[in-house]
Amino acid sequence: TLRLSYGRVAGYDQGTTKVPYKTTFHGLYDRSASFDNKHPFDLPEKVADEFGDRMTLGAGTVLDPETARSCMLAGAEFFVTPSLKVSTIEMCRRYSKVIMPGALTPTEVLAAWEAGADMVKIFPCGNVGGPAYIRALRAPFPHIEMVPTGGVNLQNVADFLRAGACAVAVGSEMVNAKALAEGRLEVIEETARQFLVAVQEARRPTGGKS
Repeated sequence: TLRLSYGRVAGYDQGTTKVPYKTTFHGLYDRSASFDNKHPFDLPEKVADEFGDRMTLGAGTVLDPETARSCMLAGAEFFVTPSLKVSTIEMCRRYSKVIMPGALTPTEVLAAWEAGADMVKIFPCGNVGGPAYIRALRAPFPHIEMVPTGGVNLQNVADFLRAGACAVAVGSEMVNAKALAEGRLEVIEETARQFLVAVQEARRPTGGKS
């Protein structure tokens, strides 16, 4: 998730699950570990043990409240889900953790927000209109914080923010699989910097100095 702040992105290489390790991405606020691999809880435990309070660790692809609770015990502080499950939101609220559930339709978006979501992940946003869809959702729901996921890239990230997104979530468009496999983390860092510049430009007030 792109934020206008500084943070350290860390990761753990485990079999087919590879993420940048000890790499600083200026402008990236947090890092989430996707819970869809064979040993999901090894990743947050190892990262939390090594980096402690130097980073904010989150869990992604969380499908149920039981997984959410296990992730909390492993060190996760925020949670992202691909779909709406109210019981997962309730679990996160119970333990005062940040929760960003996935939703797509207006009914799902409103249900997620009323259930206590801190932000609502609009997924897969790129498949249903991209920035135009965010703008359409924001018309009846200007009070709901929306984070588009899926289809966000350097060419449209500014459009998403101008359409009303409070933040964006970026995956493969920032973490180049080939560069990662070859250990060329500087390529990923440069892409992250480009995203940050695009975000800063989009949020810069118009008609005057920033």
